[in-house]
This record gives sequence, structure tokens and C-alpha cells, in this order.
Amino acid sequence: MKITALLALVACAAASGCADARRQLHAGSYVPDLSAVALNGDTISLRSFRGDVVLLNLWATWCAPCREETPYLQSKYEEYRERGFEIVGVSMDNPGAGDAIESFVAEYDVTYTILHDPRQRAMTSFRAIGLPATFLINRDGTLRWFLYGPITEGNEEFTTAIEDALR
Repeated sequence: MKITALLALVACAAASGCADARRQLHAGSYVPDLSAVALNGDTISLRSFRGDVVLLNLWATWCAPCREETPYLQSKYEEYRERGFEIVGVSMDNPGAGDAIESFVAEYDVTYTILHDPRQRAMTSFRAIGLPATFLINRDGTLRWFLYGPITEGNEEFTTAIEDALR
């Protein structure tokens, strides 16, 4: 079974260039635009945040690491928002999860922008391989830093990337 999985991965890389697609997302490249629905029903585009430093966080209510990092992300939002720092959290929960998302937001006292992408287009656009996935975007819409997996409290690389982007 392991050999079959390995052969499938090699075939994917050779035939469709999926390994190369992962490399296309790198610091300095422009991020794809993304539109999703806010909890109030408005459609919001990532492009509407141009001019601010944006932390795009892909998450889901059922994701334990997402739950662990959310209070830390909220604290960073409170620390930096006056300097032009925005966080856009995009829930990858299935359609009909509005109540669960609202409960999550209330439980963690999230005050940054929350969007819902039930078709999970952001996962494809940002080549996320799991949740959470986080992308720091410069004021001009270029990618500065990203992490597949949870951001742990005290991550100096993360804090330095925010500070550098806000300068």
C-alpha cells in the first residue's frame, strides 16, 4: 500500500506539476485574490484590505490547533491593529456551519474579520495542505511570510515578520 501511495505522488508530480505548484507560493509573490462571505452576509474581498498588512488565517471550528492559536492571534491583532494590521480569518467549515462559526467567534472573543469559505477555494488558491494555514501579506498585496500549521505563542519569526511588514 505504501508503494502505491508513493507511486501516485511521483506520478502527480511528474504529470501535473503539483510539486512545482507548491513552490509557486513564495515570499514576494502576489497573493491570489479571495472573496468570501462575512458573518453578516456581506461578500468581502481580500483585495479590499490593500494598504494594510494582512494576516490571512485559514481555519475551521473542528480544528484543535486552530482553537489553540486563536487566542494568540487575537492578542496580536489587539497589539498591532492601530498600526494598520488586519487579521482575516477564513473558516473552511462546511455549508450550514454559520452557528458553529458564530459560537467559535464568541467563545474566543474574536474581534478581527471572519469570513466563511464553505467551498474551500482558499485551500486551493493558497496551496494549503491542512489547517491552520497562515499567510502574512504586505500592504501591496505580496506575500511576506507563511506557515502551514499552527502559530505557537512566542514564535519570534512570526513576530519579526509582522514588525518588518509594519515598518
